[in-house]
Amino acid sequence: MPKMSSSGVPKKSELPATLRHSDAKAQRTFAKTYDSAMEEYDDEERAHQVAYDALKHTHEKVGDKWEPKSTPGPSDAQAKGGKNTERPTAGGVDATATKDHLYQQATRLKIPGRSKMTKGELVEALERESNRLTKKNA
Repeated sequence: MPKMSSSGVPKKSELPATLRHSDAKAQRTFAKTYDSAMEEYDDEERAHQVAYDALKHTHEKVGDKWEPKSTPGPSDAQAKGGKNTERPTAGGVDATATKDHLYQQATRLKIPGRSKMTKGELVEALERESNRLTKKNA
């Protein structure tokens, strides 16, 4: 089912819950990319993957919503695309961000033990907390 209306507005009822809590640009990016990928591939799973990969270039997942990134670009190896597209994903967490940025996000989400975590551990903890909040608020 198309995610954009004929007037070019995202259909909120068709968006994943995390995007319903997100800004209009995140909603448009996902919806337009999804619809385009459905036309190209006629495969819902692939269209979702393509749409999330596009979203990860402009937004990062913080808790149960997507927020604009300060610097655009892929958030992880999977979002980068190219060959071998079965790489691990950080679930929307900007794994390419600085450790300081990840620590600030962990502070906002009140993740315990964050001050002793490595960058990789912060990414994993942020992904777990985002997944938890998404399930709780879906």
